[in-house]
Amino acid sequence: MQRNFLLASILGLSAMVASTPTFAEPVREHRIVNLQAETSRDVQNDEMQATLYTELNNTNPTTLARDTAQIVNKAMDLAKAYPSVKVSSGTQSTYPIYSDKNKLTGWRGRAEIQLKTSDFKAGSELIAQLQSNMQLEAVNFSVSAQQRLKVENELLTDITKIFRERASLLQNAWGASKYELVEMNITSSNDEPRPYPMMMRMAKAEASDAVPAQAVQSGNSKVRVQANGSIQLQ
Repeated sequence: MQRNFLLASILGLSAMVASTPTFAEPVREHRIVNLQAETSRDVQNDEMQATLYTELNNTNPTTLARDTAQIVNKAMDLAKAYPSVKVSSGTQSTYPIYSDKNKLTGWRGRAEIQLKTSDFKAGSELIAQLQSNMQLEAVNFSVSAQQRLKVENELLTDITKIFRERASLLQNAWGASKYELVEMNITSSNDEPRPYPMMMRMAKAEASDAVPAQAVQSGNSKVRVQANGSIQLQ
């Protein structure tokens, strides 16, 4: 009898638990919107880079290496007269030359030097002098790291203002009372002009055939700052 009463009590309690209503959690409305913005500025290029090289042939690799080194050393000595121009060694290579019958006929050596300067007049004069023994491969102009950082810092304020204005427009368009910033990533880039074309001298110039210093126009580069992020409308 006692056992039957205990069983009935358990069944009754189970029924009460089963009949207790359950309440689902309210669905939260996120309303997250992704945004992007961009701003840019044209900046005058204030740095020049140039590559000059010598390329020689010889049947004796030792003689070839000596002649190549003499030309590069002479170029380095000439550059000492232009302290505002930074000069560094570039790539150097030596490789064999074969005939149509796959027979070794000689060696070819190539050596480069790199120039970098913000003094365009000095850079042009040095390039002209170096072309008496070397050939000019390319001249490039770009925005220096210091100038680019200065402009990017100024554009950070602009991109933030643009992003906030777009967020406010969306807030009003959706009839939201306010918005909160969820995340924002800022990146920068710059579009530099193509290498400045200059005529290469394919033969060693004589003293009376000196190359005149060429006037150059550095042009502009476009510095860009982009912002990508998301906001939550409330």
